[in-house]
Amino acid sequence: MTGPRVLKGHGTENDFVVLPDPDGDVWPESRLDGALVRRLCDRQGGLGADGVLRVVRSEHVPDAAAVLGDALGDCTWFMDHRNADGSHAEMCGNGIRVYLHVLLTEGLLSRAEALAGVLVGTRGGPRRVGLGESGYRVEMGAARPFGRGEAQLGGRLFPGIGVSMGNPHLACLTDVAVDSLDLTVQPRVDAALFPEGVNVELVNVLDAQEGPAGTTAHVRLRVFERGVGETRSCGTGACAAAYAALEAGGRDAGTVTVDVPGGRLTVEVAPDSTVLSGPAVVVSSGTLTAEWLGA
Repeated sequence: MTGPRVLKGHGTENDFVVLPDPDGDVWPESRLDGALVRRLCDRQGGLGADGVLRVVRSEHVPDAAAVLGDALGDCTWFMDHRNADGSHAEMCGNGIRVYLHVLLTEGLLSRAEALAGVLVGTRGGPRRVGLGESGYRVEMGAARPFGRGEAQLGGRLFPGIGVSMGNPHLACLTDVAVDSLDLTVQPRVDAALFPEGVNVELVNVLDAQEGPAGTTAHVRLRVFERGVGETRSCGTGACAAAYAALEAGGRDAGTVTVDVPGGRLTVEVAPDSTVLSGPAVVVSSGTLTAEWLGA
């Protein structure tokens, strides 16, 4: 049975349907529409995922030039990322690690190139990602605070800080155990502060001064992602949470261990940069059947 190839992968259990399409002729924009993305991500009727990643060269993405500008020529590859609801997403720290892992496993990138690091285009701008000592490292850009807000969840208010990681976040530090919260319902936020929606992080600071493996802080995170719902992990959310934890302690730099339901990430924060490190894995590969595509 033949059909378009499809992979399934995850980064700390933030999972993705991955569509290899290096020449842009299998999944053009006219085919990979919102309805198909939603079907692919459906956990009962499709493959099930938090989003879709199309592995494609930048030259085949219609809006790549507009979002990358002068960096277009430096970004051979573009992470065409869609949320589970079919909307486009600017950036995904877990997804871009999976993306590089697929470039390696598909033979589209050499190990030497991965060790050196490559620029990958995203709708949040170019991001450098490379193979590290334990998993993959992503240069996420600087964390940019943009005001204070609050999330309303279960009759409680959770004050937080707005942080842009190329996509918007509201990172809420709380003494309420995050494992006790019900995130089956979307937290309410100030639409004026977040006109395009926002990812909401609920964060427990486990240790503000010392974390595992010599890191300078340790937090636990749960996240409700716009266009998806609660996910097992969020890379950009981990960066926002790390920034918020350090900022609350009067620091603008440090290395934070971030525990998420799907595993553990490390975030290195500096005033002008943020580096996310963590694993990525391809779980399976196969083909989509004509029966399912034609349904």
